[in-house]
Amino acid sequence: MATDIKWYEWNPGLHNGDLTLQEVIATLPAANPEDIPWLVRLFENPASPIAFPGAINLTRHDALHALLGRGLRNQDEAFVIGFTMGSSDHIHRWQIHFFRWIITHLYPAPYQFCRQDLIAFDLGFNFGQAIPVRDLGHYPFEKYSAVTLDELRHRLGINAAKLHAIYRFESLLIANSRASHRLDIDDKPQATRWN
Repeated sequence: MATDIKWYEWNPGLHNGDLTLQEVIATLPAANPEDIPWLVRLFENPASPIAFPGAINLTRHDALHALLGRGLRNQDEAFVIGFTMGSSDHIHRWQIHFFRWIITHLYPAPYQFCRQDLIAFDLGFNFGQAIPVRDLGHYPFEKYSAVTLDELRHRLGINAAKLHAIYRFESLLIANSRASHRLDIDDKPQATRWN
């Protein structure tokens, strides 16, 4: 299903648990793998020999955007990447610090993170460490495309109420960003917010 929505407008939120993973992914204006800069692929693609722990392919990365209710802005990307790295049992503190330096100093625009994005990264990392399913970069999301987001969140231990609380906290810590203003902070469903 093609969508006319711009990448910076897309935001699935968390009140979509009755939809299947493939239904939500179909609305995502995804980048082509060849559009991702080589430096980003070098550190984040699991096929790279020097990828960081938590590296994940684009299909699985997109699934996490849907499950975590995050859009595609840098702050959202930071949370999703942090979450994936946090779910890894094979990450060391020095790797976290090195990755944070690389992503704030070496990554090209628009992939480079700012200090505020690192706040979201840290929140995502901490949440990723707290879930029971480990190494989500290896989780076969492709097999579960017809499963509802509620069921997948349950299987993975992703608690939407906890995410609402984390996103409320994030919106206080990073109050002046567009990504924060559209975070799904409300436990009660509202009309779908795409921007």
